[in-house]
Amino acid sequence: MLHRVFTCLALTLGLATAVTGPATAADKIVVGGKKFTEQQLVSEMTAQLLRANGFSVDKRPDLGSSVLRAAQENGQVDVYWEYTGTSLVIYNKVTERLSPEETYARIKTLDAQKGITWLNPSKANNTYALAMRKEEAGKEGIASISDLSKQLNAHKPYKFASNAEFFSRPDGLRPLQDMYGFEFERKNIVRMDGGLTYQALKDGQVNVALVLSTDGRIPAFDFIVLQDDKAFFPSYALTPVVRTPVLEANPKLGELLNTLSSQLDNDTIAKLNSRVDVGRESIEGVAKDFLTQHKLI
Repeated sequence: MLHRVFTCLALTLGLATAVTGPATAADKIVVGGKKFTEQQLVSEMTAQLLRANGFSVDKRPDLGSSVLRAAQENGQVDVYWEYTGTSLVIYNKVTERLSPEETYARIKTLDAQKGITWLNPSKANNTYALAMRKEEAGKEGIASISDLSKQLNAHKPYKFASNAEFFSRPDGLRPLQDMYGFEFERKNIVRMDGGLTYQALKDGQVNVALVLSTDGRIPAFDFIVLQDDKAFFPSYALTPVVRTPVLEANPKLGELLNTLSSQLDNDTIAKLNSRVDVGRESIEGVAKDFLTQHKLI
């Protein structure tokens, strides 16, 4: 079974074997990314930035979180952008609640032992969040998850749109419900692709949807993000992570990615996401425009 898993991983990445030896400055940099707009944008920005500075780049976007992380640990992906909370909870199984600064320090130390270096975190904190249509939330007097809990416990039959990962992950729906003391009826939980939750909420197919807090569709569709008043969700600072041997062989790589990271915050990334998801601009065009405007290329 284990052999089959790694065989599938190699086929997914289009690689016959893992590259586990020390990197040299002449090696091609493999840039990975996950399956949603924000990740597609930062992986494309990374690829364009590195190519403009003389690196040879092989971009491998649209990978699942676990596959991407395993690929980096196995030497098949050199650099991608990860979220601090994901590494803390999912990859390192840390269950204690930490501040954003403590989260970053902990995962930096833990992942260093696995040959992974966390560079400087951006100011973009793309945490999971619950959203409602602003008009409906206003009528129901809901501004926070605690307010939502009161309505659900008063037997309001709200429907909830969630992606499959959040439905089952250890920092997902079940522990969220436990902390806030409510429960969506199973028949009222609609699982779908993460990108579809926004449209389902906009169209009134559901009352509450799982969103990512930096998604540009939140203001475009007139949603309100419910305040996480019990601080359930950990910090999810968007941060470039690099295989340590690759970084040691290419110190310029860290300098370039830290500069890019310093230009990203919630408002900036939400506007970039909106240009793609709402404005229907191309990933490549938005990435190039951003890098050019900020004189990074």
